[in-house]
Amino acid sequence: MDIKFMKEAIRQAKKAEAIDETPIGAVIVKDGKIIARGYNKRETKKNALLHAEIIAIDKACKKLGGWRLPGCDIYVTLEPCPMCTGAIIQARIENVYFGAYDAKSGCLGSACDLSGVLPHKIEYQGGIMKTECEEILKNFFKNLRKREK
Repeated sequence: MDIKFMKEAIRQAKKAEAIDETPIGAVIVKDGKIIARGYNKRETKKNALLHAEIIAIDKACKKLGGWRLPGCDIYVTLEPCPMCTGAIIQARIENVYFGAYDAKSGCLGSACDLSGVLPHKIEYQGGIMKTECEEILKNFFKNLRKREK
């Protein structure tokens, strides 16, 4: 685990926020180097699949030339949802590091734990730069509610 990668995931989350997307960012790391980045684009592209993790996984698969991402880790600012956790498992990503916990939808220990359900097991650690990741989300939704009034 390396804080510099979570800081880059936070930078990606801020890119999402800048375009009025829920500020979630992700980076995929292999051999100590970032090979892919992603941030939410669901609203912008009108596509439920375009979570930060899915975008980063897609880019990493294209970069490495296959659907398996062995030796890769993902850093994401919010605990992955069921769809993203499933994609992480299917891509054979080894480790997941996330910032904020998601009590409603998080599938790495909060709402449920999918890390060991399927044949490929993943390791995870949550709470990395938790305060920073939570603040980005809290501020985004606070500002969104103000605009909607």
